[in-house]
Amino acid sequence: MRLKFRVFGAITLLFAAVASVLLLSGCRKAGAVLKPDQAFGFYDTEVDWNDATKVINLGYQESQGKRVFYQYCVWCHADATPAGPSNRSNLTPVPPLLNDGEKLNGDSDEYLENIITLGGSALGKSAMMPPYGQTLSAEDIKAAIAFTRAIAQPAYQKPGRPGPAYGAKP
Repeated sequence: MRLKFRVFGAITLLFAAVASVLLLSGCRKAGAVLKPDQAFGFYDTEVDWNDATKVINLGYQESQGKRVFYQYCVWCHADATPAGPSNRSNLTPVPPLLNDGEKLNGDSDEYLENIITLGGSALGKSAMMPPYGQTLSAEDIKAAIAFTRAIAQPAYQKPGRPGPAYGAKP
């Protein structure tokens, strides 16, 4: 009987020693080394909707916007959803794709914030665009706009600083 307990104790001790060595030795793969330009702002990624071989790196705010987009906006502002086809083609007028830079790059962040907050009919657009001002926080709305800007094709160019409102006297 004592022999059984000694053997069991020795096996338990050996198992504990092996587990300790594995845990302390850091049995994990070494992380891939990123170049500085790749590592900046890399919280998440989004596959380029126009070229599946390209990946767009997303910063923190953009990654939060991606979360908002896939929860609320994907059904009308993408051709496909994680669950399958979107409802976009059934709407009149057809809403712009969220990455449609030709259509959305000309709109200011304030305009996009207003249309998301107040809905389409408040700004003379489609009444099919619901108001999300009571559903989403101001931070979520800004994050969704940041995501829109990040995936825009052609790429979004932030407007330069506007000139002075008043010219100098001659």
